[in-house]
Order: sequence, then C-alpha cells, then structure tokens
Amino acid sequence: MPPSFAVLHHHLLDALSGAPGEARRLFHGRGRRWAGLEQITVDWLQGVVMVGLFREPEAMRLDELRQTLGALIDSAPWRDSGAHTLLVQHRYRPDCPVDWLVGNEIEQWDIVEHGLRFKLDLGRKQNSGLFLDMRLGRQWVQENARGKRVLNLFAYTCGFSVAAIEGGAEHVVNLDMARAALSRGRDNHRLNGHDLSRVTFLGHELFKSWGKVSKLGPYDLIIIDPPSFQKGSFALTQDYQKILRRLPDLLNEQGVVLACVNDPAIGPGFLIEGMAREAPQLRFEMRLENPPEFEDIDADAGLKALVFRL
Repeated sequence: MPPSFAVLHHHLLDALSGAPGEARRLFHGRGRRWAGLEQITVDWLQGVVMVGLFREPEAMRLDELRQTLGALIDSAPWRDSGAHTLLVQHRYRPDCPVDWLVGNEIEQWDIVEHGLRFKLDLGRKQNSGLFLDMRLGRQWVQENARGKRVLNLFAYTCGFSVAAIEGGAEHVVNLDMARAALSRGRDNHRLNGHDLSRVTFLGHELFKSWGKVSKLGPYDLIIIDPPSFQKGSFALTQDYQKILRRLPDLLNEQGVVLACVNDPAIGPGFLIEGMAREAPQLRFEMRLENPPEFEDIDADAGLKALVFRL
C-alpha cells in the first residue's frame, strides 16, 4: 500500500472505530493536510460510505485506492460500524459516475444531522442534497430562528429552511431556480413533520424576482448561500454585490444576514468589504466556525459563513 493510501487507510480505520451516530465527513483531503490525498473526500452517511474523487487519478493510483478500500472493508472497524455500502463517485467527470464497491445500488437515502432528517440522492447527481460542511451554519440558524420571518436565497434542498422551522421560525421563504431541488426541500420538511403552511417555495431566478421576494417581506433573517457559478444566472464575483445592496430594504429593524461563500480562492474580506461598500447599514458581527472535520491548512480557503446585523 503506497504511503499516502496507508495514511488514508489508518485514518478511516480510526474514524470507523467510533463511527458517528449522524452524517459526518470522515476524511477531508481537500483541506490539503495530507500530501497525495488532496482530491479525495470520504463521507459517513450512516451505514453508507461515500468516497469522492475530484480529479482523475492515473489508472495505477485508482487500482491502489480500490485495494486500500478493499482492505478497509475486510477490517473489524468496518464490520463493527454497521457499514453496509461503499461507493466511489468520480466528480471530475461531467456525469459524475459512481462505482458501487460494496452493497446494492441506492438511489435515495435518509440521514440525520443535529436530530433532523434529510433525504439524499446517491449516485445520480453531482451533489447528494446536503453540504456537510454547513452543519454548524444550519445549527446556528436553528438556534436563532425562533419567531422570525426568514428568507433563504439559493435554497437548494432547503436545509436552512428545515433548521429554521425546527427552531421555531414564524415563516420561511425559499427561493431557488431549480424546482426539483425545492421539491426535495418539501420532502425534507415532511420528513421532519413540519407544517408546510409556514414555508413558501419560489422556483424563480433571483434577479428577476425581487418584486415577489419584497412582497413576502420584510424579514428578520436572510440567508445567502450561493454557488460560485451557475451558468446563465449567477457568477459570485460579479453578482453577489447586487444582492448585498438590496438587503437593507428587505430587512426588519435589527435584521440579521447570514452571508456565505465557499470558493477557496475568495476569503472573508470579499463579503466584509462588499457589505461595507454596498450596504453599510449592516455591521459585521462574527464568522461561524466550520466543523472540525473540515479543517484546512488555510482557514480562509474553507467555507466562509459570516453574520451581519442591521
């Protein structure tokens, strides 16, 4: 076993020896803390182990990875953890194909995070339906949503919305141009027994929908968690400021904004300086911690989730 894969093997043995009761990242090679493993991630999805490859490996390296995973499957920690399925997702390819190494193919799978249930897609799409690095962000929303009207922009599968309603939010408005993602958001709310009359789903492009968004406001909490790039609709460095300058008119007095960026090339200054320029009424309050399992050699390269207050 090559030295880098020996490191991966031992890391996963340790992680599975105390397998989490909820969904967690087990190995975050993209944090660049382990040489030769920078393009590998491993997630624990409560019995399902998902390996992500973010760059095409040489054929020999891919064979060595499969051998490493085979040794893991034969180990006592694997058996004792209750793991039953292992898949490798080739995220560097357009269709993100999946190799199922152990277990039957699973299209949908329910996981738990902070006591909340979410439905994931396995092997069908690039992203499964929940970004695990935002775990503490969703927890913060749950702890700070009571009695509030919430606007969730770029809602995707409504993880923040589920957290907000669970935390006692009065109402949540979710906006995302991907209606299939919003449909999964409804599923996630139903999984948690939520009253859908307290949730609105808008399947629209944001920059063509300010009227609808404003009409449903004002809001006590606005969450902005956009992709770095969405063809034809959003480019982070060009379009984020258009959102920031609208915030003061959408917020109630003393309203709060959770603004996020997850591009390793863009540090927190992008949001802090952008907010000071476009919406100076909003004061930077704090940056939320990232989950410890997502440690990066450069803290500014990881997820940036920043809180601002009017």
